[in-house]
Amino acid sequence: MGRVRRAAIVAIAATTLPACGGSDTGPSSPGRTAPGPSAERARPVLCDATTARSLGRVDDPTVDELSGLARSGRDHDSLLAVEDSGNAAGVTLLRRDGRVTGFARVTGAQNVDWEDLATGTRADGAPEVYVADIGDNEKRRSDVQIYVVAEPRPGAAATAPARRLNLRYPDGAHDAETLLFDPIRREVIIVTKDLIGARSYRAGTGDAPGSSAELRRGPAVPLGVVTAGDVSADGRTVALRSYGTLAVWRRRGSEPLTQTLARSPCRAPASLAPEGQGEALALAADGRSAITAPEGSRPLLRRYR
Repeated sequence: MGRVRRAAIVAIAATTLPACGGSDTGPSSPGRTAPGPSAERARPVLCDATTARSLGRVDDPTVDELSGLARSGRDHDSLLAVEDSGNAAGVTLLRRDGRVTGFARVTGAQNVDWEDLATGTRADGAPEVYVADIGDNEKRRSDVQIYVVAEPRPGAAATAPARRLNLRYPDGAHDAETLLFDPIRREVIIVTKDLIGARSYRAGTGDAPGSSAELRRGPAVPLGVVTAGDVSADGRTVALRSYGTLAVWRRRGSEPLTQTLARSPCRAPASLAPEGQGEALALAADGRSAITAPEGSRPLLRRYR
């Protein structure tokens, strides 16, 4: 994407997000009290993130199209990353200071256009990874794929065989760069990348490997050009980013995350625009900070808190 076009998209995206209205604004009727404990109605701490701290640069110069970032379920000081189309079908393991500690090919997977990944746990508590092959710039793909695999350990050359979920949109093809995993409802959520306003879609993760399922269409999301997102480990805090904005929501009870994302978020006062073409975001397990990264050789990891 050219610099002029990217700058224009950043400017437009910044104007599509409403000013911070807290996590309780939305379609509920006037005077209605949101369900759940007061902690669920509190303003997300991440909305007060005013500064970014540089953590370090990815020390492998071949990692130059980083399109997805997620916290490790094995080590709180480690991250997992993927690159988009044209790159190998694998997961890069790295420390938060940018040191690369391994690369594991995802067995049985193909990288048509990988745009994000998320981490979660199986029913037995073992960490696993959800890789999103959901990019579709031309909006021509009849279905998209999510690869589910046990989180690789540092030093592993390949993962265990991946379980592939084939997902179809109910209303035609969409371009998307954001995948969320909901640890409460055990669903995956795809958020589309639209210039003005996005839309969320969800599907369960229990389908048999190789089976096809139709995504359930959710409400519109009040943020344009969404390039990445993540969910806290407890499923209560949700964050999406565009090229310039970090938007945060607080979930109400165990509602579908598509319903959470339909409300007006609050946003961090720090702009993400100086990063450049930022397409990666990893929330801390407690949802109180976020790590981001742009595309380009030796990208700089930043922490917002």
